[in-house]
Amino acid sequence: MEITAQLVKDLRERTGAGMMECKKALVESNGSIDEAIEYLRKQGLKSSAKKADRIATDGLVMALANENGSEAVILEVNCETDFVAKNEALVSFAQDLANNILKDSPSNVEALLELTSAGEKNIDRLNQLIAKIGEKISIRRFEKIKGDANSRIGSYIHFGSKIGVLVHLSGNKAEDSLIRDVAMHAAAVAPRYLAASEIPNEVIEKEKEIYRVQLLESGKPAEMVEKILGGKIAKFAQEVCLNDQIFIKDPNGKQSVSAMLKSVDPTLKVAQFIRYQVGEGMEKKQDNFASEVASMVK
Repeated sequence: MEITAQLVKDLRERTGAGMMECKKALVESNGSIDEAIEYLRKQGLKSSAKKADRIATDGLVMALANENGSEAVILEVNCETDFVAKNEALVSFAQDLANNILKDSPSNVEALLELTSAGEKNIDRLNQLIAKIGEKISIRRFEKIKGDANSRIGSYIHFGSKIGVLVHLSGNKAEDSLIRDVAMHAAAVAPRYLAASEIPNEVIEKEKEIYRVQLLESGKPAEMVEKILGGKIAKFAQEVCLNDQIFIKDPNGKQSVSAMLKSVDPTLKVAQFIRYQVGEGMEKKQDNFASEVASMVK
């Protein structure tokens, strides 16, 4: 069967694959559009398998709340380069995934990929994107927050979609503008915990040991060190806990986030926050030169 330009065009419009890939698929399927689509999907699976061991530390964060602010989701999608992170097809896919999570509440990434968006299974769409774009793409993580009648959830995505924050604010004046201010603060200052009571004991003990060594090496007597440690840990908690951090929009640089909220309304408080930063905690891929040197010295 003759592979016409119109056939190639139709297949491209249905799959988003490149012109040469579409032409090859049509040749392999003797001009059948449906068989060509199946061929491209299989090629996508092969492409995905080949890229499975590559490290994708770039990507984007997507956040989405429902209309009344009672539920919201945050999602991280990884790829290998910033250029691909801005690809419209990838951004659209991430938006559809966020809608899936908000609507269907999948239990994990595997369950999310089995759901359907834009008329196809998410796993199929993912494999097609990998085949089309030529990079490893993966859904790393997501979370969903549910509020109640006396609270509201909102989000902030930092420019470039590399950092995203959900903030669950409870109280009488839990307004969107206030939620956004707190979320912007969390994006900029990167708190690790909401309150000092949430800091794990092992983290406290590790910090104490670091401060203890520093104080002893500076010449402080051992009997004084234990007394000083309490103040050091209190300062540490202020630095890493959202409630105690100095609010970045406070003109005097003195008011904490929790104090700022109480100044608006005594009932206001942050019930929960989630902060995602693309690639945090992931191993960065060595460049080719570094990899070659490492292999030479083994």
